[in-house]
Amino acid sequence: MTPSQSEENEPLSFSKLGLSGPLLETLSRMKFSSPTPIQVECIPPGIEGRDIIGIAPTGSGKTAAFAIPILRHLWDYPQGLFACVLSPTRELAFQIASQFDALGATMGVRTAVIVGGDDHVSQAVSLAKKPHVLVATPGRLLDHLKATKGFSLRTIKFMVLDEADRLLDSDFGIAIDEILKNVPRERTTYLFSATLTDKVAKLQRANLRNPARVQVSTKYSTVSSLLQYYLLCPLIKKEVILVSLLNSMVQNSIIVFVRTKASARKLAVMLRILGFRSVPLYGEMIQSQRLGALNQFKSKACNILIATDLASRGLDIPSVDVVINYDCPTHSKDYIHRVGRTARAGRAGKSILITTQYDVEFIQRLETVLGRQLDLYPHDKSEIDILKERVDEAGRIAINQLKSEDASKSKGGREKRRISADDRDRDDDEVEAGMPSVSRKKTRR
Repeated sequence: MTPSQSEENEPLSFSKLGLSGPLLETLSRMKFSSPTPIQVECIPPGIEGRDIIGIAPTGSGKTAAFAIPILRHLWDYPQGLFACVLSPTRELAFQIASQFDALGATMGVRTAVIVGGDDHVSQAVSLAKKPHVLVATPGRLLDHLKATKGFSLRTIKFMVLDEADRLLDSDFGIAIDEILKNVPRERTTYLFSATLTDKVAKLQRANLRNPARVQVSTKYSTVSSLLQYYLLCPLIKKEVILVSLLNSMVQNSIIVFVRTKASARKLAVMLRILGFRSVPLYGEMIQSQRLGALNQFKSKACNILIATDLASRGLDIPSVDVVINYDCPTHSKDYIHRVGRTARAGRAGKSILITTQYDVEFIQRLETVLGRQLDLYPHDKSEIDILKERVDEAGRIAINQLKSEDASKSKGGREKRRISADDRDRDDDEVEAGMPSVSRKKTRR
């Protein structure tokens, strides 16, 4: 083999991408031995200062692909608020911020996370401390732009839209438009997405200047290391089928995707009654509960996460062995995002799609999109009849328990409102009784 051939076959290193100093030291300490394909394609144009459109599947290392160029420029031009990253979910925002914290540790990088569900005042305090990198969800960021004195995005040099296809959906579109009016035109913009939708392409034409377009995946794709199965069952047996599957995978780390909050709550309680270590994750949980559920799952205190599509995008949970789609997703691309929670970074993984007689059309559409047929899962059905009575009973207990919890919360809320109203009336009476007549006249005027 000639020297040139040896060089060609040698894995590319971060130093060959133009990085030096603290970043290389940090990458080495984090055991980032060689860049992923999306990082190889994005870091050089990022260092050159070009706008970037990055199309890459989840688990491809795209957060580092935009964080590394930003930190490289921050090292050369240190200042206050330098970059703003927008995320569609709170969990993804915290994850992105933790990546910036880790990569920028030797540089003293300061980050702030601004998301709904956290205290507005404490967020305003963190903004006043002039972070270098701001990671936010659109709605809460817009609230601070309107209401927090002294805060603006006029100095930022980098604007990142992560999971851009979802950020440009109708739920976020208006807030994104308003935020973009408050950032400088002379900035570097990064759009990252798993798919290049029409909305992403439209934003590209409107806001990006001669962007470097990087695509390391097809429009819809799953990784080759993912084993994909389906399991057909009658609708009335879905719960017992799920329990039977979980029984056979008791040592695995599993995410079970459902369509609604009600399903997530019921299944999590039902599974705990049956002795499984499960925890729910859905959008209406308060932020501390959501982060607590994720931390329990990541730390393996619970090995089953029952989640809505809130958990389908962007979250990096390294050791998910199996994804079970208890409910079929609405669209094929949502399936791609869900099963992307496993088989990450070259590891193997397994996904099982539980389908009923009402889901046949979805299966056909999905297989057309994937360009392949899903395999039938080799599942032993002999224990279904044995388990059914226990599972049905656990389901009834779970429903009654949740009804009791909801009634208690509702009663507590009414009691708090009544006490608050009584306090206001009492305060008004005390003020009126103790106030001199002249003051009362002034107040009435």
